[in-house]
Amino acid sequence: MRKVLSFIILVLCLFMASQPYARAQFKEEAFTQSYADTTVAGKDSTDTMFSLKEYFGGVFHKRDARIGTLFAGSTLFIGGYQAYNKDYWKIPVIYGGIGTAIGLGIHWKDSKPDLSTAMFIGAGAIWWGSLLDGAARYNPGTYPQPGKATIYSILVPGLGQIYNKEYWKVPIYWTGIIGSVHFMMTNSKNYKRYRNIYNQASGEGSESYDGPVSAETALYFRNYFRRMRDYSYLALAGFYLLQVIDANVFAYMYDFNMDDDIALKVSPAVVTTDQTYALRPDTYGYGLKIGLRF
Repeated sequence: MRKVLSFIILVLCLFMASQPYARAQFKEEAFTQSYADTTVAGKDSTDTMFSLKEYFGGVFHKRDARIGTLFAGSTLFIGGYQAYNKDYWKIPVIYGGIGTAIGLGIHWKDSKPDLSTAMFIGAGAIWWGSLLDGAARYNPGTYPQPGKATIYSILVPGLGQIYNKEYWKVPIYWTGIIGSVHFMMTNSKNYKRYRNIYNQASGEGSESYDGPVSAETALYFRNYFRRMRDYSYLALAGFYLLQVIDANVFAYMYDFNMDDDIALKVSPAVVTTDQTYALRPDTYGYGLKIGLRF
């Protein structure tokens, strides 16, 4: 069926190309003429995704800063969010908490490794909390703000959907994320199991191996569960990125008009060539005219 459809399209294209009205030729200048006065070199620096000038200008209240710029800068220069929001008292609390947690983690690294790991995790949690606090306190003056919804979803999956008041999407994304983590852990466990069996059955000292699983079978399942584990990683990344994109797009479309006044009209059209660029101004083109009213 696909080959038949391709053949029909090819025949139609050849037929249209053979008709006089389909051969309106245009001068090369029509495609090389420049209509814009701006160049890439003259592009405004505010169009960049991140600007140190914008970030520090916002931190010191010399100018307004976008939430994305503040988020990117505050991941490295901790406390920038709080300075922009004028929550100055939070900055020493954040630095004190992070410094104390890291110091205790280093101190207990050898004597209490589990507690040391918990301290390092705590330092990361304080850093993460400072970013979430800064995004929550950022006041763009409008609702919803796509940048704020995006930052929310980056920090907490599903929080951007809650911000957009699309609560029904949260269990969908969390089911996908939790399911991906479950299969990732299960497949990883089975992969390691069959990898060890294969090493025992085929490696040094395999002559003494008398397990119920042969080396060939172990190799097959090792490769299978490794592939499934990798697919689980991709699924996890896919659900995470999808909910971030979803929060951003639907925040932009929050006020999109969906009433009955929207209409699409398709009708035949006859197009005359522009005599400024056409070598054959007496020819006509036939096609479809599409009109969208909203």
